[in-house]
Amino acid sequence: MGFPVSLRVDDEGFSGAAVDGLFAWLREVDARFSPFREDSEVCRLDRGELEPGRLGPDLTEVLGLCERYRTATGGAFDVRPPGRRLDPCAVVKGWSVQRGAGLLRAAGARRFCLNAGGDVVVAGGPWRVGVRHPEHAGRLCTAVRLTDGAVATSARYERGDHIVDGRTGRPATGLLSVTVVAPTLTEADAVATAAFALGREGAAWAAARPGCEVFAVTADRRVRRTAGFPSVESGQVAA
Repeated sequence: MGFPVSLRVDDEGFSGAAVDGLFAWLREVDARFSPFREDSEVCRLDRGELEPGRLGPDLTEVLGLCERYRTATGGAFDVRPPGRRLDPCAVVKGWSVQRGAGLLRAAGARRFCLNAGGDVVVAGGPWRVGVRHPEHAGRLCTAVRLTDGAVATSARYERGDHIVDGRTGRPATGLLSVTVVAPTLTEADAVATAAFALGREGAAWAAARPGCEVFAVTADRRVRRTAGFPSVESGQVAA
């Protein structure tokens, strides 16, 4: 799916077969949902080769989540913005990794940290998760303390202006980064991306989502942080 995945499990004697199952699931997701694989379900749907009313349950669930966030943002979050192909990666990443965490739990894991390209699901903490500074790769702007839950960040520093405001079709502006803590990575990742697509108003929108805590850095380098955001330390954000 275009990002590194790492796993730490602190349960003694935890089965390596369960770890193999996790990575087999993520490879399956890549094959089925990638917008870059011409034979994936997503590309076949985009080309009209799959009937919308006869999709499998997983793709139906993912597209339902995409529509939920499109509606909630007034179209700012859109997995098929004008003139572009269907690309549900903003939902698929968090959804698939969260399901992977469920596979670990089902196999008996009680204390683990699953990191997918900087978006993290943890269990049995406390765990400390660093949030990269949006302008300085070697620095953190804050760190999060979590026992059970997820944290996701949307920003421009890895892939440039890759998040598009679906209302305009142009790259989203207004935020340098937005980090969301939520009970699941399905929600944390989608809310972070949707908030970034909304621009400056996105931080307040994300903060109003039930169960979400937010740390955002605006384009003019101001920090917007909810009172319940579980940070343990912070650095200087301004350049």
